Parts: sequence; structure tokens; C-alpha cells
Amino acid sequence: MRNFVKVFLGIFIVFLLNTIFSKVSPYLILLFNLFSLVTIYFAIEKGEIYGSCLGAVCGLLQDHFSFGVYGVAGLAKTITGYLAGYISKKIDIHPFFRNFIFILILVSVEFILWALLYSFISPDSVYTGRSLIFFQPFITALLGSVLFLLFRKFKRSEP
Repeated sequence: MRNFVKVFLGIFIVFLLNTIFSKVSPYLILLFNLFSLVTIYFAIEKGEIYGSCLGAVCGLLQDHFSFGVYGVAGLAKTITGYLAGYISKKIDIHPFFRNFIFILILVSVEFILWALLYSFISPDSVYTGRSLIFFQPFITALLGSVLFLLFRKFKRSEP
């Protein structure tokens, strides 16, 4: 039960942050993929099945904030959650630089998959927000690496 509370709290915080970002500037949502960070974090902690299920939920919530086709981010995040859980069991991703590269690759693959699915389904072109969306994998990976490092330090200091 405690796991579901943590997941719900993480999703709720990200939902609030995305709501605030959308009110401040819609371009902020393009720079930070916070739902991916929730998916990747819990996929690393709980495994690939947990990560893929959570990825589907987070993807559908992200589609709520997007300008495009509903369901595309859900499918892309499902695959990302599975890959994050599976790969994190095979390699040590705890060092900061490895964690950064790991998140960067996952978010980049998710972005490419999302863009391909979106362009396949929708006749509209992908909204890039003056090309800001291309910085999203790097900024998300940097933010995620710092947050994951802080979470690990906080987790170690708990009694």
C-alpha cells in the first residue's frame, strides 16, 4: 500500500507542476518531461512490469497536457518504463554520469518513438515550440540525475 501512496504522490506532484508550468508558459512543458522521470524512477525501483504500467498511466496524463493525439505518449512511456526497469537490472546506473546517460538515452528513445507515432497517426506536423522540444531529453536527463541522486541520499539517511 505504501508503494501506491508514493506513486500517487509522485504523479500528483508532477501533475501540479505541469499545471503550473502550463499557466506560466506552455514552453516549460516542452522543456521538462516530468512524467518520464516518475516512470523511470519507479521502473528502476520496482521493475519493468511496474514501470510499463505506470508509463501507460503517466503517458495518458501527459497527453492531457499535450497539443496532439491522445494515447501516443501512453504507448511511448509504456515502452520507456519497461526498458528502464529491464536495463536497470542489467547494469549499474547509480553513478551520476551513468545515470545521466541512461536517462538521456531513454528519454531520447521515447521522444523519437513519440514523434514517429505522432507523425504516423496525425497529418499535422509535430509541435516543436520554436525547437525547444529538442532540448527536452538533455534537460530532463540532467534534472532526473540530480533528483535521483538526492532521492538516494535521502533514502540512505532514513532510519
